[in-house]
Amino acid sequence: MKIATFNVNGINGRLPRLLEWLEESSPDVACLQELKTSDATFPELAIRAAGYGAIWHGQKGFNGVAILAKGCDPKEVRRGLPNDPDDTHSRYLEAVVNDVTIASIYLPNGNPQPGPKFSYKLAWFERLIERAVQLRDCGQDVVLAGDYNVVPTDDVGDIYSPRSYKDDALLQPETRDAYRRLLDQGWTDSIRRLFPEAPIYTYWDYFRNRWPRDAGLRIDHLLLNAKAALRLKDAGVDKAVRGREKPSDHAPAWVVLG
Repeated sequence: MKIATFNVNGINGRLPRLLEWLEESSPDVACLQELKTSDATFPELAIRAAGYGAIWHGQKGFNGVAILAKGCDPKEVRRGLPNDPDDTHSRYLEAVVNDVTIASIYLPNGNPQPGPKFSYKLAWFERLIERAVQLRDCGQDVVLAGDYNVVPTDDVGDIYSPRSYKDDALLQPETRDAYRRLLDQGWTDSIRRLFPEAPIYTYWDYFRNRWPRDAGLRIDHLLLNAKAALRLKDAGVDKAVRGREKPSDHAPAWVVLG
């Protein structure tokens, strides 16, 4: 079972790239983030024509998450994280596909920091940690997939150079501490499990020639609970997608569960 995550950075504007990638990579499940569209303008017909059922949680112009499943409709479990009824951002969607529980996550960016956006990021992260511990022990295989807006370390495997990002919310100690506490619940960072040191990036900023220089960051992660980790066979990033015409600034990342 191939499960992927892809921050599309505007699903309607990048729809040709999304459909192209779905045909080429053929994931069984695709978690999408940053749809930047309302529920009413989500391109359901085009996605169904490509062979995928879908559920989505949209927001006009901002955020938005979706889960696509090849040949079937995902069974929605939850939209939005619990414990903050006033949170209006569309950042979390949870479903079951073929007996695997899958979450599509778009964690807040948090910039500029310090400030209210960074405080919101950290508070949202705490809510994710609370939900994750419930999912960890639910008895099913679980995959938490998405754009976490976290660079786990300063190692070249996670970031080409931390110097330019020293003040960025993605690298702050509080951000990394929250990510570590999430992993310490017993989640496996699938790409790092299979490739402990290799530079594997999922995001390249549009500015400063960062794509041609391969000046990337690893911020899109697929975390597996212990049950799913036993099935881990392969993982990777479809890096070439980032180099195409009018691309997202992210490339899809994926895992294969045997």
